[in-house]
Formats: sequence, structure tokens, C-alpha cells
Amino acid sequence: MPERTFSIGHVSSATGCKVETIRFYESIGLLPEPERTEGNQRRYLAKHIDRLRFILHARELGLAVEAIRQLIALGENPAASCEQADEIARQQLQLVRDKIARLTQLAEELERIVASCSGERIADCRVMEVLADHSHCDHGDRRGNVRSRA
Repeated sequence: MPERTFSIGHVSSATGCKVETIRFYESIGLLPEPERTEGNQRRYLAKHIDRLRFILHARELGLAVEAIRQLIALGENPAASCEQADEIARQQLQLVRDKIARLTQLAEELERIVASCSGERIADCRVMEVLADHSHCDHGDRRGNVRSRA
């Protein structure tokens, strides 16, 4: 009995992934191109849906396309050590922690700016003044990136 196949619309509905995104993942080689019917329609197998769910979950965790490509390659050898997969996850975790630290600094700066604004006239608005001249910020560089006060 042949394996059941699915249309791209079904795959989209089953995964919550847009059709255009499915095609994109195929075009960059993360998702293997499916067989096609005589009418040139894509016909996906359950393994395609599983792979797409893997990709989507990895993207939700913020992993870059290249990291996902490496993880997929690692998954093709189930007996291999998971050391590389662990390292990819550890690197992503550090990137997330760094981003959280930057966002925390940004939130603190915005709180300081908002607290210093009287909310009266735009001519006297502290928010506008700080945005126009970054030297008024408590701890930023000239490009608008918040940096540590240390």
C-alpha cells in the first residue's frame, strides 16, 4: 500500500506554516522537495510534515537557518554523538541571554526617559530631546546602542 501524500495546503494547515514559507524552505534545501503529480502538484509525505515541524520549532527558538541545516544533517546519523547539537543549543542560549540583557538595558533607559518627561508641551518634551541628541541618554553610544554603565 503506497504511503499517503498531502497537498501543500494540507501541510500548511497541519503545521500553521504559510505556503510561501514552505516553498522557501524547499528552495534553500531545509525541506526536501516533494514528489510531484503529473499535473506538477507537490505531494508531501508525513516525513516532510515532521521535518517542517522541526524547522518551525527551531525557528521559534531563534535558531539561524545554518544552525538548523547543521541539526538536520546531524539527525541523519542517529548513532552519532549529540555533542554538536548540544553546542548549537548552548550558543543559541547565550545569544538569547545577551539579547535579554540588551533589552533590559533598553527598558531601563526608556523608563528613565519617560519618567523625566512632564507631558506638557512638545517643545519641552524630554522624550523628543533625548531622541534628538543621544548624549542625553544615560548609557548609550552614538549609534543608539545601549551599553553598560560599568
